Amino acid sequence: EIAALVAPLPKLPVTRSDLALPQALAADMGMISTMAYDSKAGVLYLLQRGPKADPIVAVDRTGKVLRSWGKGLYKMPHGIRIDPSGNIWTTDSVNSTVLKFSPQGEKLLAIDVGGQPAPGVNGTTDIAFAPNGHVFIADGYGNARILEYDAGGKLLRTFGEHGTGPSQFHIPHAIVIDRDGIMYVADRENGRIERFDLAGKFLGEWGGFGKPMTLTLAADGSLLVGTGYKNAAKQTPAWLAWVIKLDRKTGKPLGYIDVGDDAHAQEAIDGDILTGGETAGISAVHIFRPAR
Repeated sequence: EIAALVAPLPKLPVTRSDLALPQALAADMGMISTMAYDSKAGVLYLLQRGPKADPIVAVDRTGKVLRSWGKGLYKMPHGIRIDPSGNIWTTDSVNSTVLKFSPQGEKLLAIDVGGQPAPGVNGTTDIAFAPNGHVFIADGYGNARILEYDAGGKLLRTFGEHGTGPSQFHIPHAIVIDRDGIMYVADRENGRIERFDLAGKFLGEWGGFGKPMTLTLAADGSLLVGTGYKNAAKQTPAWLAWVIKLDRKTGKPLGYIDVGDDAHAQEAIDGDILTGGETAGISAVHIFRPAR
């Protein structure tokens, strides 16, 4: 399905390099689950799963480590986003909690989402921020719902259920809200992007995306979709992945990047597209820069 979507698209002209993370840190880090960039402060926050390094690592654009924190707070770090005030929000897909931190790492709020159908990877996946200050949380592994909270962490309402129809999900894995108040949800196992207004009204869907894992709103108004699937047994890389650029208004695919290893982590910075992956078996942040 994803191959059929990508095949006729133009390949976006980019050059690839890796962020110059300290070698010792890269060796200690595990999978980079997600990343988020604070454009005002010039800080990139990495949420990683290796037990030797702190789960949250803040670096500058050169890869220099500024600070890190979070050991002992996570079972499985999953999503990270930055709100309009510069605070950092994360999700844990095992204990199903959402944590809010200051940029310095002070814990400001904890939301116990709860309602998990069973122990294990059955919790929250991602967070998005509405123009009115409300927070929308994708509760995607065991459940199939979107939850709306006020800024203080009070649950206001939920919508969504298991299934393949409108307003139904099979792992809502990523969520973003654009400046027009349109919500986009990556319905991973159904291979589509569902769209809603802030009241939860279904507005439509775009399909054919394989396993869409990450959503990023780029500065040029486009929507970036990180997607992929497992490679054949014993093949390298273990995952095949692409970033697909969409017209945010129409859903028309505009082009793609062949990432090659992983698209679970993705960010857009000043025209560059970043993904989390590996280089020679070591954790890495790949930078795809438009060719000039």
